[in-house]
Amino acid sequence: MIITYSQIKYGSFIRINTKGANNMNISKLLDNLKREGFTVSFFENNDSAVKYLDSQLNKKTIGFGGSKTLEELNLFETLSINNEVYWHWRQPQQEARSNSQTAQVYISSANAIAETGEIINIDGSGNRISSIMYGHEKVYIIAGVNKVEETFEKALWRARNIAAPLNAKRLGLKTPCAVSKEMKCYDCSSPDRICCGVSVLIKKMNGIKEMEVILINEQIGY
Repeated sequence: MIITYSQIKYGSFIRINTKGANNMNISKLLDNLKREGFTVSFFENNDSAVKYLDSQLNKKTIGFGGSKTLEELNLFETLSINNEVYWHWRQPQQEARSNSQTAQVYISSANAIAETGEIINIDGSGNRISSIMYGHEKVYIIAGVNKVEETFEKALWRARNIAAPLNAKRLGLKTPCAVSKEMKCYDCSSPDRICCGVSVLIKKMNGIKEMEVILINEQIGY
């Protein structure tokens, strides 16, 4: 599949999925995630998901990973009313990242999720993928259905060739994926490269009491 930036309205809630919205097997995905030990919640719209999270979290310390999904949901503003929230997109970067590492709760999105149950993230500094896997009482992973792919291979392709280039472009980086016409991973050696590590969750991590996947039936984030 060849995708160019001219095909995409940058910044919109894009839906790029090799199967298409009407062909996803959401029931299969939810069943597979539950089988692997994840708590799973499915919401028809963004507002319902935000209200649910707000009702679940009170007087907690919460760390956020870098995420357009969380930003578009206005989660930082909502959860900060009754909790202590740390996010390097809203606060001094190093301090917020350090506080996030020891927070009771960690919230992130995913770059891609396979219907077979794997959850994929790509990271540059490692703060997000490390916090997803260790150090918190509970981890939430929030994603729109635009992140869902049929197989692990297609989900990994999406993370590398759609999510990572869009994030590099958003950050104004000079990586080949951000400045070239064709949107894809060039496996570059640029000092601006943001895809330095890949995490794949295949089961709930043993060191975390609960991991909850919140899937939203909308197109949100990259």
